[in-house]
Amino acid sequence: MNARDVIQTALTSTRDLLTMYLSDLSDGDLLLRPVPGANTIAWQLGHLIAAEPYLVRQALPEAAYPELPAGFDKAHSKEAAAADSPQGLKSKKDYLDLLNKVRGASLAAVAKLSDADLDRPTQGSMAKFAPTLGAMLVLVANHTLMHAGQFTVVRRKLGKPVLF
Repeated sequence: MNARDVIQTALTSTRDLLTMYLSDLSDGDLLLRPVPGANTIAWQLGHLIAAEPYLVRQALPEAAYPELPAGFDKAHSKEAAAADSPQGLKSKKDYLDLLNKVRGASLAAVAKLSDADLDRPTQGSMAKFAPTLGAMLVLVANHTLMHAGQFTVVRRKLGKPVLF
């Protein structure tokens, strides 16, 4: 296994874990706030979907991603999260479809990289957190896992079984 394989495994396993946490949730469950001020799962999914191309393109500007629906970024902005409005939010199926398309694009981009490519320095706002392309790709996987961990609080509030 080389570094590219490890990154692909991290991207795949975190997507799969997130999908598992969503498996028995309804569209309505995605709108539940476990405590006042906490983000809904719907907002977090949109945030993850929008953030991934943004993050990867800071280090790999030529990465090809699908176009997101009109208004998607605005519906999943920090301002929209604070406003507590379901306007522009999607169904679980829609989020999973978009997540899989975006993650598929990331996996395809990683497949074209050499180990030397992973050492390329990053630019932009995240360079201090992820100074190389490889570190940025790991950050994307970790970002997914961090939000998936927040989903477990909603699952507990709903009385759903512990999955992992």
